[in-house]
Amino acid sequence: MVSTAPGGSVRNIAALIDHTLLKPQATAADIRKLCQEARRYEFIAVCVNPYWVTLASAELAESSVRVATVVGFPLGANTTAIKVAETEAAITSGAREIDMVLNIGELCGGNLDAVRMDIAAVVASAHARSALVKVILETALLNDDQKTAACTICKQAGADFVKTSTGFSTQGATMHDVALMRRVVGQDLGVKASGGIRTLEDLEAMRAAGASRIGTSAGVTIIEPVQATLRGGS
Repeated sequence: MVSTAPGGSVRNIAALIDHTLLKPQATAADIRKLCQEARRYEFIAVCVNPYWVTLASAELAESSVRVATVVGFPLGANTTAIKVAETEAAITSGAREIDMVLNIGELCGGNLDAVRMDIAAVVASAHARSALVKVILETALLNDDQKTAACTICKQAGADFVKTSTGFSTQGATMHDVALMRRVVGQDLGVKASGGIRTLEDLEAMRAAGASRIGTSAGVTIIEPVQATLRGGS
């Protein structure tokens, strides 16, 4: 059960959530609504596609909510130069967090040096501009040895987080994968669980497995029952 200590639980849960809208059909009105919700509930960040970073940054000006965006999304198969260019453009537009997809094909093919160099280039670009990097592994496409190798590479390349999923593949986050990722990175990196997390129970399960950030499009659905409990005084 979630603690309902006054002033604690809503803020603590909101501080885990990247309020996310990456659907291709999202409109400017949808992005504004996402940002309004993030302000209202004090989510740690919104995560939007690169085109919408400028709008989201304007909507969230003078708030504590950070703007995150995606790079090499959703396949991870862009060239490193394009990923770096995307990163630089996004940060110039106001992004402070970069969720990049690693080169899945090279990872599956065993070319770990290429994967490491790809991540390191994005990390160097982002860190030089005071932004952090979350690396999306797309765990649904990997076996446990590959997930372990990917997490190790992310540590070596200086990433700030490892992340389970894009939300656009065959499966989202699982407790098994989150726990594995946490074991490999220890406390050195954050672990972001994303994909299929729609309820407070889902969030708590991922947090118990080791997640320190949650990517979800259901942030409002998750947070409102906690607020209702607090309002009821129970």
